[in-house]
Amino acid sequence: MNIEDLTPPERLLWEAFPSGESVDLSSGDPALDDPGYAPHWGPDRMVRAEVLVALLVGAVEPEPGRVAAVRLSGARITGSLNLGHAEVRVPLALTACSFDEAPHLYWASMNSVHLMGCRLPGLVASGTRVDGHLWLEGSRITGGLWLDGAHITGILNMSGVQLSNPGGDALLADRLTVEANVYCDQGFAANGEVRLPGARVGGQLIFRKARLHNPSGAALYASRLDVAANVFCDGGFVAEGEVRLRGARVGGYLSFVGAQLSAPERTALNADDLTVETDVYCSDGFTAHGAVSFSGAHVTGQLSLRGAHLRHEQGTALSLQRVQAEELLLRPADKVAGTTDLSYARINLLRDEASTWPDRLQLDGLQYETLEPPLSARERLAWLRRDSDGYAPQPYERLAATYRALGLDADGRSVLLAKARDRRRTQGIPLKVVGFLQDVLVGYGYRPFRAASWLVGLLAFGTIVFSIHRPDVLDTGHKPHFNAFFYTLDLLLPIGSLGQEAEYAPSGIYMWVANFIVAAGLVLGLTVAAGATRALSRE
Repeated sequence: MNIEDLTPPERLLWEAFPSGESVDLSSGDPALDDPGYAPHWGPDRMVRAEVLVALLVGAVEPEPGRVAAVRLSGARITGSLNLGHAEVRVPLALTACSFDEAPHLYWASMNSVHLMGCRLPGLVASGTRVDGHLWLEGSRITGGLWLDGAHITGILNMSGVQLSNPGGDALLADRLTVEANVYCDQGFAANGEVRLPGARVGGQLIFRKARLHNPSGAALYASRLDVAANVFCDGGFVAEGEVRLRGARVGGYLSFVGAQLSAPERTALNADDLTVETDVYCSDGFTAHGAVSFSGAHVTGQLSLRGAHLRHEQGTALSLQRVQAEELLLRPADKVAGTTDLSYARINLLRDEASTWPDRLQLDGLQYETLEPPLSARERLAWLRRDSDGYAPQPYERLAATYRALGLDADGRSVLLAKARDRRRTQGIPLKVVGFLQDVLVGYGYRPFRAASWLVGLLAFGTIVFSIHRPDVLDTGHKPHFNAFFYTLDLLLPIGSLGQEAEYAPSGIYMWVANFIVAAGLVLGLTVAAGATRALSRE
């Protein structure tokens, strides 16, 4: 490039480059210096993109002992800043500049790049390597920001960035690698899809106070995202459109505290197969209009839904199917509007609140060690019976085992009795009749001392009957003393003898009465013995 062809502002930049000094073309009037006003800037604030390219790729040697750099403020960049496949060894720092055309940095090797408070009709940096920071703070980019396959060794700062590409990709960052933190906070906004599938972040990913708008599709598509530390989507985070974190891995904790997600009739938050090394917080005002799914997620610590508002009336509002977590805090601010699916989840500590139980649950296969609060068997049975799939034996068995582990054996037996009764409702008429008799007589074996009352009743019945009609003596030559009470008791005892039964033989209908008492005594006696054995073993 011939230096004689440079305009005055270009010459200033050319002369400042070797020593890395800044060139400021702004007027000092904030209203006039806003990059949105750039079409009205005169030639004194215009710099051709080809001049920047020439400087960045080595047209001028650095001044000895100084670090050369392009540092420019308040300029309108005309033409195409095309650094595709270039090797740039000096920093690029543009502040409050406006670009007529989208810069192209694809597959370039760059030093640190700062485009702060700028206006760009797009930025193409696919496959770019930045040895340092990529700083886009406060810039406005239309037409899409492309960082797919890029590698940034420092920080990616998009705080306050405004991205706009309605119906398309506002941020295309598939397979992006950032070795430090990524900041998309402090007013970051995107109209269009924000894509981070397969991206790797070596520090924290921060979307605090961000606003994402793509109601017809995914607001944030970050499946298989890998973040070494924490992920913050809180502090006023708003997403209109789906948030997809399927198969993502978070090395710290994931925070959606107070976030507002909206994808009506669809999945507002898809975190299926997510892995989080510590905790997940969808709490303290977290609101989702649409389904929230953590199916197959693995959370080493706590999964908290305390104070959340979940709404998806026509389907599953909260899916925790196959979730593994140390603790599940399921205490939303109000009832979940829709089904809550806990089937085949594995939780060590399940903490819930009866007042916010959803009307529809799915509990088959749910495993937990401790319930807080445990509540009474009556209350917990009301919880089990909210299962929209109807009767299944496993939830009853799991609840009974939990009560037994807590030393609440009576509650455990009540649950198992309820299991038998609820199962009876699903059976045919013959089995219903048999089950009803078992229930009335011995409570399906879970009320063994109910049999004792039947024994007392039979003893009284037999005593009265055989007092009125004394049975015949077997040996007419022998005159034993008859006692109706001890005779009936002898009939009832399944083992041993009081010497009465062997001496007398009732006839006719009284023989049938005696046989009935013998059979009933055998069944009821064994039931009482089994119940007493369990009681003594617990002592």
